[in-house]
Amino acid sequence: MLNLDTKLPEFNLLNTVNNKNFNSNLLPKDKGKLIMFICNHCPFVIHYHDQIIDINNKYQDKIEFVAISSNDVKNYPEDAPERMQELWQKLGLKFPYLYDESQEIAKKYQAECTPEFYLFNKNNELIYRGRMDNSSPNNNKNSTGIDLRIAEKEIDSSQYPSMGCNIKWKK
Repeated sequence: MLNLDTKLPEFNLLNTVNNKNFNSNLLPKDKGKLIMFICNHCPFVIHYHDQIIDINNKYQDKIEFVAISSNDVKNYPEDAPERMQELWQKLGLKFPYLYDESQEIAKKYQAECTPEFYLFNKNNELIYRGRMDNSSPNNNKNSTGIDLRIAEKEIDSSQYPSMGCNIKWKK
């Protein structure tokens, strides 16, 4: 896992929402940043759709949101850029959903699964990395986003790793 206080790793990737490249230098300097590694098909990500929407609606004035999918689309075509765009339209989300075709950015972030969340403060310093909460598609717990919501207020050294599907690496 990336160490806390790590500076936000830069990226320049295709934004599937508008089919233009999105560069991390475009992120506002006066807001926190939530970078999430997700994909379309992972049941854990699907389980968190409502929380992602709710957290975005609640914190979009304070935090800039960016989603990145790094999966191998040859073997997982449901994660292809056109399908990413369709999902964002269906969910009504407006923030960037980026396609990491080379998988280089996932490696820079040391991301291993979907979903995986990285919260950076206004100074682009990592203050949280890991899961959204302790719910999962099969444990009958409701998703609250508590780990991510608490992290926004204070750094807690007892952070929990993400739970979900492995990133589908190219062979």
